[in-house]
Order: sequence, then C-alpha cells, then structure tokens
Amino acid sequence: MDDRQRQLAQHIIDGLNLEEIGVDDIDPAAPLFGEGLGLDSIDALELAVVVERHYGVTIQDMDEGRAAFASIEALDAYLQAKA
Repeated sequence: MDDRQRQLAQHIIDGLNLEEIGVDDIDPAAPLFGEGLGLDSIDALELAVVVERHYGVTIQDMDEGRAAFASIEALDAYLQAKA
C-alpha cells in the first residue's frame, strides 16, 4: 500500500470509528463491504461523508459509489480521477 492509500485507509478507520483495525490490517485490494473489511450500508453513507470531507469529492449516485467503494485501491483510483 502506498502512502496515499495508507492515508485513505486511516481516514476510513477514523471516520468510521473502526477501533479494532489498523492501516496494516487492511488489504488495499480487499472488498470494503461484505467479507473484506466488513462494512455495511450504513457505513457506505458515512464513507461518502469521509470522502467529501477529506477529498472534496461528492459521490453522485449508488452506481458510482458501488464502483468507487469496491476497495481501497478502487477508491484511490476514483479519487485520483476526480482530482
């Protein structure tokens, strides 16, 4: 995981209060939802707020969010494309 992805992971941990998870515990290619990081639909809303607050990017709809929130790698690529 590169520095940008580590920072993104830390924002997610802090923003979603994932107290039992550290940055090094997250596989950047693993799914954020379901069996990966284990986030749920409520977390998706909070994650959208984290992205907007820290990166100034608004997720426009569910399809866009589903693709962007697939993994740390996917979210990082999405944010780079929006920069």
